[in-house]
Amino acid sequence: MSTTAASTADLDAARLLLARMGVSVEALLSSGGERSEVPTFADYVPTVSGAVSAGTRRAYGSYWDRIVAHWGDRPITDPTPSEIKQLAEHVKANVVVRRNARGGRGAAEHLIAALRCLYRHAEDDDLITTGDNPAIKVPKPTRRASTRRAIANDRLDEINHIAATTGNDPELDTLLLRLHTETACRRGGALALRPEDLDPVQCLIFLREKAETVRWQPISPTLMNHLIRHGTNRGAERGTRLLRRANGKPFSTRRYDHLWTRIGEHLPWAATQGLSIHWLRHTTLTWVERNFGYAVARAFAGHAENTNDPGATATYVRATVQEVAQAVAALTGEPHPLA
Repeated sequence: MSTTAASTADLDAARLLLARMGVSVEALLSSGGERSEVPTFADYVPTVSGAVSAGTRRAYGSYWDRIVAHWGDRPITDPTPSEIKQLAEHVKANVVVRRNARGGRGAAEHLIAALRCLYRHAEDDDLITTGDNPAIKVPKPTRRASTRRAIANDRLDEINHIAATTGNDPELDTLLLRLHTETACRRGGALALRPEDLDPVQCLIFLREKAETVRWQPISPTLMNHLIRHGTNRGAERGTRLLRRANGKPFSTRRYDHLWTRIGEHLPWAATQGLSIHWLRHTTLTWVERNFGYAVARAFAGHAENTNDPGATATYVRATVQEVAQAVAALTGEPHPLA
């Protein structure tokens, strides 16, 4: 008897709620709660790829291609969390072995992140609900501590010597090493530089890096002069890439790979430890933090303001560009206009 009374009360409450929403029972039944037709991965991946930034597309594009190769004709609502785990393990086991490989953990992490990105767009497009999202039920592999660290001064001298005395374009290679050592910029920041990103009066360059972060980074007068001369001699025009090969054509990230492969051939310790251009970022930022503190190192690195920080204090101790310029002046031994 109590069950019948409760059921009646529930029905009355439902009718009242529908009445307040202006929805009739007939309309609710006729709609059947149907959603838009669910696309397959082959149909939906291009949609998502066209909706994200170029940086996101570069990071996830190859993983979306693998997803299409495995599940292209399946609706995006079809895979279960267990199947996503299986695909992540498959990608992890078949990862291309590189000098800095970590057993495929990074590949598995990026695959899950690529699926989460795809399903977030599916939620926004009302193709699924949050509860239907299988990717959020799959945890990412725990990241291992990075093996990168600051390079000792004598080792850094060896690296620069090999770059300056070997290869088909020592001028470009030494300029790249100087740029990354002095600014701690990422590869994307260097590759995106244009002639109009140079401010020779204040010795600043405009860096555009991952997550669409931008900043004006102080550099030494010597580096500024070499960048200007490089762009002029190699035909860099306004609106085009500044850094170019000897034939005047822009280069890709493969230039970095070839550079460090050559360095490793002459310096076995560099090949053994898997050095890359990112080690220079670690080297410079470690020096800046030790000598000028965390706030200046954070600004020097160009870390986004919304990154996780230990406490709210970081909001109030942001370093100025003048303080970064002071660090550059100390690092290079040259006076800086803003210091």
